[in-house]
Amino acid sequence: MASNYTGLGIQLMTTGEKAGTWGTLTNTNWNIIEQISGGFTTQAVTDGADTDLSVNDGTTGATLAHRVIEFTGSLSASRNVTIPLDVQTFYIIKNSCDDSVVFKYVSGSGSSVTFAAGATKIIYATANDGTNPDIVDTGFMANLVDDTTPQLGGNLDVNGNDIVSASGADIDIIPDGTGDINLGTDTVQIGDNNVNATITTQGTGDLILNTNNGTNAGTLTMEDGVDGNINIAPNGAGVLQGGGAAIKIAGTETIFVPSTAMYGTETNGADSQTVETTATRPDLKVLDFDASTQEYAQFAIAMPKSWNLGTVTFQAFWSPSNTDTGNCIFGLQGVGVANDDTADIAFGTAAEVTDAGGGAVEDVLVTSASSAITIAGTPADDDYTFFQVYRDAADGSDTFTGDARLLGIKLFYTTDAANDA
Repeated sequence: MASNYTGLGIQLMTTGEKAGTWGTLTNTNWNIIEQISGGFTTQAVTDGADTDLSVNDGTTGATLAHRVIEFTGSLSASRNVTIPLDVQTFYIIKNSCDDSVVFKYVSGSGSSVTFAAGATKIIYATANDGTNPDIVDTGFMANLVDDTTPQLGGNLDVNGNDIVSASGADIDIIPDGTGDINLGTDTVQIGDNNVNATITTQGTGDLILNTNNGTNAGTLTMEDGVDGNINIAPNGAGVLQGGGAAIKIAGTETIFVPSTAMYGTETNGADSQTVETTATRPDLKVLDFDASTQEYAQFAIAMPKSWNLGTVTFQAFWSPSNTDTGNCIFGLQGVGVANDDTADIAFGTAAEVTDAGGGAVEDVLVTSASSAITIAGTPADDDYTFFQVYRDAADGSDTFTGDARLLGIKLFYTTDAANDA
């Protein structure tokens, strides 16, 4: 009886056959078994035609008799790579072609495995049917790459290397249940040089940074190199909080200056008055501005050091002296005076606001905010800043017929420092 061969080409010699050649033939079989066990080879895939892998009976070198196969070639469309119906083994295959490759049996309707360009898979050829055998993807490599919930039974040790996502994709580290993420005692760096890093909690969960297991003995320190800023910005309409209360941050601030802190100017000054509503009810301390003559009042402030020295705006709080509903125009201008400089200096350009009389005496009226006011005198820290408020009675658009009773001015300014130190 003559020898026969396995599906992968190993020679099966019959008893008493091949006298004197067993050594050579057996060594060849061992070499075939070795390449089946762990051999690596490449296989060119041709554009425009299928690639059929055939067995080399009793001879080494057959592509299909290697454990690891890398497909190579420039493809314009997906191509098939086929094996005979009786091959039964498993493969580690990498597709280095620039299009997909389908690995399948040479005929039949059994399952096949598609390799996208660049994909690596562990698959097995079953030879489970004489006509329609299946090739099955174990899914092992895909699980390593794509599994959204991988489970590690022990520690993840990267031996000093980085864990990097491809193409800028997110890497989510989410404890299960009540578990913690422990980062040890070393510094943890998030992001790369000069690149923003974002820490985002899932759903409505909070980001909680505890020191020393939440006791008071630890200190949470946030620093940005040498003399760098640390920016903590709430998203959208969120508020930066500490201990459940809002933390004050640099931005728009207000100063309210009541009319009692103002004084009518020596020339065309507004009159200081007290208006009694009803006995033991609120009295209105006001400055009366005439309806026909432009009158002025002034106040001065040593502005906070946290002021950014930029423009300011204002609102006027006032009360009508009669029931007229015509428009009243208030204006405000300012100038800063430095240490050892003269106060005999012109005010800057004013900004004005228009407000209608409310139709009732003793009502409290509030104007809209003005446009920006540039403070003259090149403001600097520790300046003494003078402000002048007036009613623009000479403007034809000021149609309110009675005295405009100024209750005070709300001044808006912008800060750029954490405090006034």
